[in-house]
Parts: sequence; structure tokens; C-alpha cells
Amino acid sequence: MIADMWEPELAGVLELPSGRRIRGRGLRAGPPPGPDPEFGLYLLAKQPPPTPWAGRWIRWPDFRLPTDREDAQKALQAAWDRAAEQRVEIACNGGRGRTGTALACLAVLDGVPPGSAVAYVRQRYSRHAVETLWQRCYVERFGQI
Repeated sequence: MIADMWEPELAGVLELPSGRRIRGRGLRAGPPPGPDPEFGLYLLAKQPPPTPWAGRWIRWPDFRLPTDREDAQKALQAAWDRAAEQRVEIACNGGRGRTGTALACLAVLDGVPPGSAVAYVRQRYSRHAVETLWQRCYVERFGQI
């Protein structure tokens, strides 16, 4: 891992068991203090505005699941891969439901058992992460898509 990753004390930073650190955030709140990401994964119903860093958009309506689950799985895998060497952020409007669901999926990719991933993210990122039953089921089935 590179030395220029997210500092663990920065707002929204989730450290995975492998040591990868990913920042989750809500876009409504504006950018938090700290360095810019090198890559962003944006989980929104409509395409987000461009950013000065590399990014990818997953069409993902609020309180729901990604509209293309296979594409979402590939994008989440790519974000997890990048997080080994880059500052990666995952964001939706509020930073809880969709962002928490995506972070829980990344935890599964990192080796957290699917049935424990939501609790892992709620304990280490936000107790409000993963807002709906459908989102929880998505995490539990992630990787089987």
C-alpha cells in the first residue's frame, strides 16, 4: 500500500481488514476536509457532474438497488482494486444507504463474511449505513450475482 492513502481519522474513512481505506460520504454535505480522492464511485439516480479526478457512475436510485447489478459488481470490484494504491471515495446524496451498501459490498470483497458485512460497516463507518431490507439482502448475496 502507498503512504498517501486516507488517514484513518478523517471523516467517513472506513478501514477494511486488509488495510485498504475507503472514504464514504454524502454529496449534499459538500467535500470534507482532507485530500481529494484519486477515484470516485458515485451511486446516484442521475449522472453526477464531472470531477477533477477519475470517477465512475452507477445508476442507483435512492433507497433501492443498482439498476444494472452486474455492472455495479464490476464497478465495486474496480473500486476495491484501486483502493490498494489510491484514495477511493464512494458517495451518494446522503452517504448512508447506497454508500453504506457499497461499503459493505467492498467489505465482502475484502473477506468479511456477507452476513457480517452490514454490521462491520455500521460499527466502523455509520450506524445508519444500509437503510433498507433490500440493500441488506443485496450485501448478503453480493458476489453471487
